Amino acid sequence: MAANYNNSAWFYDKLSLIVYGRAIINAQVYLLRFIKPNSHVLIVGGGTGWILEEMAKVYPSGLEITYVEASANMMARSKKRHTGLNKIIFVNDIIEDAPLSGSFDAVITAFLFDNFTEETLKKIFDDIHKYLKRGGLWLNADFQLTGKLWQTILLKSMHLFFKLLCNIEASKLPDIENQFKRHGYESVAQQTFFSDFIISKAYRKYQTSEV
Repeated sequence: MAANYNNSAWFYDKLSLIVYGRAIINAQVYLLRFIKPNSHVLIVGGGTGWILEEMAKVYPSGLEITYVEASANMMARSKKRHTGLNKIIFVNDIIEDAPLSGSFDAVITAFLFDNFTEETLKKIFDDIHKYLKRGGLWLNADFQLTGKLWQTILLKSMHLFFKLLCNIEASKLPDIENQFKRHGYESVAQQTFFSDFIISKAYRKYQTSEV
C-alpha cells in the first residue's frame, strides 16, 4: 500500500504548529517571492492547501496553478481555500500518474521528498523535472541535518510516526540536494529556519539542461 496522508489530514497543520511554530509556514511563504506574475505553477504534494491562500495574498489573480495531491482528504480541504482570481486545477493523484500536459514556469515541492527512499526520490524527481521549463524555477523546502543530535532524533521520530500512521516508506532523509546537482540546477537563493533544521531553496533549471 502506497503512502497516504488521509489519516492525518484533520490534524496535520495543528501538529506542525505545535512542533515547529510557524517555521514550516514561513519556509514556504519565503519561496513565493520568486514566482513571477502570470506564471503557470505546479504544486506537488500541497497538503491541506493553505499555501494557495498565501499565494493569493501575493498574487490575487493571474496565476494558473496545477495542484497535485494524493490524499483525497487533503484535497477536500484544499478545495475550500480562498484562492482569489487565480485559476486552480486540482489533480487528486500521485505525480507519477497525474494526467498533466504542457510545461510550467515554476514548481513547488514542500516537505515532499523526505517521505521517500533514495530510489523512489530519483523517480519522482525525474517525473517533476520534465514538466519544468528550461530556465524555470524549482522552489523546494524540506528538512536537513546539520550535525545536531536533536535534529536526528526529531526526524527519526517523525519518520516513525508517519510510517505507522500514513505508511510512508522513508526511515531516513534522502539526499535531496544530490538530485538537483544531478540535473544541473543552479541554486539562486536560500534561507534556513528552525535553527537550520529547515531549508528553503530556489533553483533554476539550466537553459541547456539535457537530462
